[in-house]
Amino acid sequence: MSNQSVLISGAGIAGSTLAYWLARHGFRPTVVERASGLRSSGNPVDVRGPAMKVVERMGLMPRLRAADSNVTDMRFVNAAGRHVGRIKLRAFQMSAGDREPEVPRAELASILLEASSDDAEFLWDDTIVALDQNENGVDVTFERAEPRRFDLVIGADGLHSAVRRVAFGPESDFVRHMGIYVATLPIDGPIDDDREVTLYNAPGRLVSVHPSRGHAVAAFMFRSPALTGFDHRDTEQHKRLVTAAFADDSWRVPELLERVRAADDIYFDSVSQVRLPQWSSGRIAVLGDAASCLSLFGDGSTLAIAGAFTLAEELAAARTDPETAFRRYESRHRTLVEPKLRGFGSATALLIPATRRGIAVRNLATHLFPMMAAAGSLRRRLQSA
Repeated sequence: MSNQSVLISGAGIAGSTLAYWLARHGFRPTVVERASGLRSSGNPVDVRGPAMKVVERMGLMPRLRAADSNVTDMRFVNAAGRHVGRIKLRAFQMSAGDREPEVPRAELASILLEASSDDAEFLWDDTIVALDQNENGVDVTFERAEPRRFDLVIGADGLHSAVRRVAFGPESDFVRHMGIYVATLPIDGPIDDDREVTLYNAPGRLVSVHPSRGHAVAAFMFRSPALTGFDHRDTEQHKRLVTAAFADDSWRVPELLERVRAADDIYFDSVSQVRLPQWSSGRIAVLGDAASCLSLFGDGSTLAIAGAFTLAEELAAARTDPETAFRRYESRHRTLVEPKLRGFGSATALLIPATRRGIAVRNLATHLFPMMAAAGSLRRRLQSA
């Protein structure tokens, strides 16, 4: 069967990439997005490994290169702003070296959205509220639009996925809070060095300023148990939580908190992992963070791009048998996802040490990283010789 209709929930990185590739395979994608447009906040993200080949085939690499942050270092500072540690980021890239761009998340999403916009229908400011499927299709009820029927439905709608909730069960069954909250917002003003990410730590807390071609993003991360009454859509609550968590901190924190209070667009959420036993049910499947959220530390954007390509490829290969296509997609993509899910602890210890002693040990360890990276690079060269 050709020209099948596919509803994609979520116009972010995974959803836009999937819409692009489904259209190339002869499907008719429709994308529904709760927001009225793309947000401007979000830390820069790497496009690595399997995602590189996908964006190259989409012809988007020149645009990603132009948007590359060009950041080369992470610089750790103390309360007085004095340098106490440094990590050379390029030393830790794998065989692709400096071919792997780092792009502001909002800009990456915008580039992918533009690439898919001519080939997909978009329903903005709407969301899915009910799904009723049988062997021939899925009846979809929207919050605003009239009900419609689609051959397939894909949830690419993130950590708080509406598709996952409707088709698989409540969020609490699958989402695990990892003990950290994060907020990001774009900031203007002078930047000390546009090739360095600057990070300041207090025990259990991190504030960073990440430059990107004349602009910057501030990030606030703090360790905390799950917050009672937390609402991921309540911006005023988010501002209160961030300012309370960092109220006594030094460095540039007071100035940056003023920006939080005045911000129109701030991202704030729990750092979480999604563990879903199966990524599909009949004619409905989930993709990206909705299926296997890695949140802050796990190459989520790279995996979203790679997963979308794999899903489109398998749907095209088994066009009349979506259940087989979904199983093959899951089998292939889990091999990339599972190792990332296991890497959370080491990344947290590096970026957000829980104690002053942990901060001191981390700062000391940064002086050993160049030797570790050099040894790893030598090992890879010998293995490929």
